[in-house]
Amino acid sequence: MADFILKYADSRGQIRQQSATAASEKELRERFTSQGFLIYSIKERSQSRLAPALGGGKKLNLEKFLIFNQQFVTLIRAGLPILKSLDLLSERLTDARLGPHIKAVRDEVRNGTLLSEAFRQRGIFPKIYVTSVMAGEKSGSLTEVLDRYITYQKLALAVRKKVLVSLMYPCVLIVLVIALMVFLVTYVVPTFAGLYTSMQAQLPAMTEWLIAVGTTARSYILAFAGALVAGYFVFRWWARRPASQTTLDRFKMKLPVAGEIWLKYQVAQLARILSTLLTGGIPLVQAMETAADSLAAPLLQRAVEGAGKMVREGQPLSASLATAKMFPPLAIDMIEVGESTGALPSMLNSVAEFFEEDVQTKMTATLSLVEPAIMIVMGSFVAFVLIALYLPIFSLADTIR
Repeated sequence: MADFILKYADSRGQIRQQSATAASEKELRERFTSQGFLIYSIKERSQSRLAPALGGGKKLNLEKFLIFNQQFVTLIRAGLPILKSLDLLSERLTDARLGPHIKAVRDEVRNGTLLSEAFRQRGIFPKIYVTSVMAGEKSGSLTEVLDRYITYQKLALAVRKKVLVSLMYPCVLIVLVIALMVFLVTYVVPTFAGLYTSMQAQLPAMTEWLIAVGTTARSYILAFAGALVAGYFVFRWWARRPASQTTLDRFKMKLPVAGEIWLKYQVAQLARILSTLLTGGIPLVQAMETAADSLAAPLLQRAVEGAGKMVREGQPLSASLATAKMFPPLAIDMIEVGESTGALPSMLNSVAEFFEEDVQTKMTATLSLVEPAIMIVMGSFVAFVLIALYLPIFSLADTIR
C-alpha cells in the first residue's frame, strides 16, 4: 500500500485535495471516479519531500502540542474561523519549534488545502491526530473530535508519566550502586593493595583475588568506559534497523515479568487509540491502519496490520487479533463481547483502562521487590569488600600479639 495526494472536483464543482492510501494509482483513480469525482491529479507522497519538514528528525513535544490543541478548540468554539485561529496561535506558541509547522499549516489552508491534509504534509504530527482531524472535517464536528483527541492524549501522557515515575527511583538506585562498586574496586582496593605490598603480608585467597580485580580495573578503567560508550552507540545504530527492532520486541516479550508488563502496556495503547478513532467516526479498517502506525513496537504493528486485512475481508476484530497469538485472551474476550453487543468503542476503552491499571499494579509490585534486591546485592558486595580488605589486618594484629 502507498500514500497518494489526490486533487479532484466534487459534485458541486469545488476543488478538493486529500491524502489516500491504495495499492496503485490506477486503483485509486478508479475508486474515486466510480464515486462521481473528477480527478485532476494523483501524486505519490514522497518521503524525501517530508524530510525537511521533520526539522532534522526532531520529535514533537506532545505536552506543548496538547496545549496548542486546547487553545485551538477554544478559539474555534468561540466562533473564530480556522484560518484566523491558526494565525493567532502561530505567533503565541509556547514551543518555538512548533511555530514553523503551524505557520506552514496555516499557509497551506490559506491556499485551499484541507486542514487534515495540511497537518499530514508536515510529516511531524501523529497519524492519529491527522486522522481525527479528517474525521472532524467530514462529519462537521471538528471541535468534538479534537476534544476526544485531547482527552486521549491527556490519559496517554498520564499513564506514561506514572510508568516513568515508577522507574525513576530504581534507576537512580542502580546508578548509585554501580558508582559505589566502581569507586571501591578502582580506588579503595588498589590503595589497600599498596599497603599490603609494603608490609609483605601473607594475604588470604579472597583478598588476593579482589586486589587482582581492583588493580586490573584501575589500569583499564578508561578503556572499559570507552568500550561501554562505543557499545552504546553501536547498539543504538543496530536497534534502528527494522529487523533489529523485531528481534528486540521478541526479546522483550520473553522476559519473565517485564515482558508481560510491556505487552499489556502496548495492548492498552492500541485499545485506547482504536476507541478514540471509532468514537470519532473513523471506519474500523482505517482505524486499525492508523493504530498500527501509532504503535512503537514493529512486531505488534505487523500483527495489527495482519488483523486489519482480515477485518477488511469480513472477519470480526476479536477473531482477527486472536490469530496473531500475541494479545492477552482477556482482551480478546472483552473485544468479542463489545462486538456482539454493538458497543465496541466503549469496550475498547474499558480494555485500555483495565490493562493500564493492571500494568501500574504489576509494576508497583515488581519494583517493591526489585528495590530490596538491589540493596541486598549492594550490601553483600560491600560486606565482601570490607571482609576481604580487613581480614589481613586482623591476621597481622594477631601475629603482633
